[in-house]
Amino acid sequence: QVQLVESGGGSVQAGGSLRLSCAASGVTYYSFYCMAWFRQAPGEEREGVASIARNGATTYGDSVKGRFTISRDNAKNTLYLQMNNLKPEDTAMYYCARERGGWCSDPRAVSRFDYWGQGTQVTVSS
Repeated sequence: QVQLVESGGGSVQAGGSLRLSCAASGVTYYSFYCMAWFRQAPGEEREGVASIARNGATTYGDSVKGRFTISRDNAKNTLYLQMNNLKPEDTAMYYCARERGGWCSDPRAVSRFDYWGQGTQVTVSS
């Protein structure tokens, strides 16, 4: 059974930092896949935050560039999102996801991702 489990969310004041983790289980050849972080605030569409391809290439949404860093530890089947200088507008449920392929060709396209975690809440207060 494929599972993605996020952790590391919480409440933080503006300007603070959090590191999210996504542990994958039941996924063979984990290193093959593009992995990504999405977020969704109430009443808003799910937004692509960052992605990392099988070769380590990364992409970021414009709103988080320079503040967030995505990384992966293939030996541990774990995806990370380091979030610095958090802003109230970063408040959302954060989800990790696995793409059907390995290259993150369209990392904002929800339909290209076949497995999702249940999410971890990030709340940033001003």
